[in-house]
Order: sequence, then structure tokens, then C-alpha cells
Amino acid sequence: MKTPLEIAFFGSSLVSAYWNGAATYYRGVVRALSERGHRITFYEPDAYGRQQNRDIPDPSWARVVVYSAENADGVLATVRQARGADLVIKASGVGVFDELLEQAVLELQGPSTSVVFWDVDAPATLDRVMHHLLDAFRPLIPRFDLVLTYGGGDPVVRAYRELGARDCVPIYNALDPHTHFPVAPEPRFQADVGFLGNRLPDREKRVEEFFLRTAALLPKRTFLLGGSGWLDKPQTPNVRYVGHVYTRDHNAFNCTPTAVLNINRESMARYGFSPPTRVFEAAGAGACLITDEWEGIEMFLEPGREVLVARNAEDVVRHLSELNPARAREIGQAALRRILAEHTYARRVEQLEQLLEGRGDARTALEAAPVSS
Repeated sequence: MKTPLEIAFFGSSLVSAYWNGAATYYRGVVRALSERGHRITFYEPDAYGRQQNRDIPDPSWARVVVYSAENADGVLATVRQARGADLVIKASGVGVFDELLEQAVLELQGPSTSVVFWDVDAPATLDRVMHHLLDAFRPLIPRFDLVLTYGGGDPVVRAYRELGARDCVPIYNALDPHTHFPVAPEPRFQADVGFLGNRLPDREKRVEEFFLRTAALLPKRTFLLGGSGWLDKPQTPNVRYVGHVYTRDHNAFNCTPTAVLNINRESMARYGFSPPTRVFEAAGAGACLITDEWEGIEMFLEPGREVLVARNAEDVVRHLSELNPARAREIGQAALRRILAEHTYARRVEQLEQLLEGRGDARTALEAAPVSS
């Protein structure tokens, strides 16, 4: 953009990935915005022990304001600090006072201030408002200048427009090559298959199918489970649980096992076109990725050449039986080349700038991107 923007961004946390799956996405987007000359203030609540479990310091590419979430008055006072920004962004899933924030940021709207709702979990948001007609967010949707999502494709766009959104455009997850890249393997993460993800109700049954049942079917293979909440989950002896894995260790986690498994949450798989950050983290590290099947995967990686796709545990078993270290490296390197060429946050922010400038071609920027040979 010709003129740098002052951006106020209200999200869950930029400095902590603790119970905060959106952290990688926020960091990639905000860093790329800063590299384009924009000035960002990221407002995040002191909640859920995230400030006690930071995995990065305050970055040079954004000003971080941590506010007390103990009462509504403090939250409203924080929102008033954003007055005068060119662009105000309220992300979904801040976790505390979301309804209040969604109403309060709209009061900042004006001739020189656009207010955007950025949905980092559109399937969950849409399922909620579709089933609860009195949901407080539902009547606010038409008031936002723009709704952005980090996935969902046409099904999510159609749903938001039917709810009255002025416009809805996906800004998909991507790779931040500053933070996710190939590193040397580490013995503590050695395994045939690794899976990293927090235990959530919307994901647990799919983890049972794609990861835990696969482990039971392959007792002679080794499986590595990372993420919070799995300690009391029944596991076969060939599964090793390592608990929460800090962002600084994600590259080693992805680079060490022969293959890394991605398992979407049920709602994301149902809507499709929703690649989680884990896909890009793993591909950015050059990992051989096996993902559960969901519509739209071919927009990001070519099945069979850049990623392996599984419909169930038997498919995962088949892929592993056909996989050797050389083949795994070949798939991982192909994925890395594709992601670096087409799916970085720098590319996503260029798309965002086109949207803010009113250039309609941004809506098809991802779909029209050339496919790597």
C-alpha cells in the first residue's frame, strides 16, 4: 500500500502459544504487515496463564499491550486506546469479554477508521451463530466493514454473506520462514510418526482414529504425541507422550520423525479449505506430511507428491508401509518448495493490502496462484 496504516489488533495472544493455536498465524500476519511498513499494536488480555508461559518476548515488529481482563471497564478503556487507528481488527476467540469487544470496536468505526472482524475459527463461529439465533455476534456481522477468515473457502464465504456480511474473504494460513524451517533432527523427538495438537472435544475422536488406532495397528512402529491435555488418554505402549511443545521446538519436532501427521478438528474438516498452521509449519520444516482428508487440500499441496492424504487409520498404515526415509525426504522437500513459492505470509499480506485498496482481484489471488512444477 502507498500509505502505511496504523493498525490496532485485538487477539488472544501474540507472545504466547500456550493454549493458543492462533499464535503462529498472528505472528506470521503481523510480522509480514510490519515488513510492508505498517505499524501494529496488538492488544491481548492477561488470561489463561499465557503471560506466564510466553514463548517469545515482545517483538520488534509490533507493540504489545497486555491489558487486565478482570472487569469490563478495563477492557473498554483499552479499546479507547485504539481510537484514531486506520484499521481496527477484532479477532475471534480472544477468550475473555469477546461479546463486549465486538460491540466496542464498532464504536471506533468512522470515515478514517475501518473495523474488521477476523475469524480465526470460522467453522466454530458459524456453527454457533447458526444454532443460536439470539447469539450476540449475529446482528453485528453486517456492521463490520469486512470479515476475514483464516480458512473455510466458499462454504464459509457463502455462510457469512447469508448472515449479512458486507464481504467475506479467506486469508489462509501460511508459512513464516523466519520461524519455521529445516533444522537438524533431535533424538528426543525420534519416532516413525509424530502428531502435535492440543486435546480438544472437536478433535479428539479424529485423533483416536488417525493417530491412536494407527498406533494400535502398528505395534512395532513408534509414535510421538505432543500437545496439552493428553496425559490421561489411554495409549498403546508404542506411543510416547511429550506434553506441551513450545514453539521454539516445533522445527525439531517436525524434522525428526519419519512422517508428521496433521489431524483437523471435525468442524474444519467438514467445511474444508481450512489448512491449520501445523500444515505450513511441517511443510516449512521439510517434513513428510500425512494429513487427514479434507476438501481443498490440493489448493495448497499436491496429494501424492507434496503430501500424503488419509481417509482413516488404514490409509495411514498403508502410507507408512510404503514410506522409506528417501521417499519421505522427497515428499518433504517438494512440500517445502511449494510452500516457499506460493504460501508465505508475505503473499497473504499482499492479498490483504489489495482488499483494503478495493482491488477485487485479491479474492482470487490464492486460487490463481501458479502451481509448482
